[in-house]
Amino acid sequence: MSDLRELYQQVILDHNKNPRNFHAMPDASRTVDGYNPLCGDHYTIFLRLDGETIREVSFTGSGCAISKASASVMSSTVKGKSKEEAGQLFDTFHRLVTGDASGLSAAELGRLAAFSGVSEFPARVKCATLAWHTLRSALEGTEEKVSTE
Repeated sequence: MSDLRELYQQVILDHNKNPRNFHAMPDASRTVDGYNPLCGDHYTIFLRLDGETIREVSFTGSGCAISKASASVMSSTVKGKSKEEAGQLFDTFHRLVTGDASGLSAAELGRLAAFSGVSEFPARVKCATLAWHTLRSALEGTEEKVSTE
């Protein structure tokens, strides 16, 4: 199991150092800011929608390794998905990081599995979910600033 944890740690470190889709999107359909006042993580999520499909997603901002890696994985995971599929991915990720992953298969989790250890550190759950809550707000059309508090 330690090999698996090490692999997950490498995935998180890679996405932190080399975040995917890390850029502003001036022509975004929706833009929402998210903030975690406990640790100072702050991200802006940009979406370009084509009907019910997420054509492009990107983010800017700064935060801890877990929050940045989570935003990076989120952005590459939901790209090309429908709003409904992205909502299901939000639910899956939230269950994973809050320790309610029973019944989730490795196939369902995919790259999200790298965050399975977050549930052991309750203080980091908000770091991991910030970008995802901000995405959900953008998908719902609520462009108010999202806070983890």
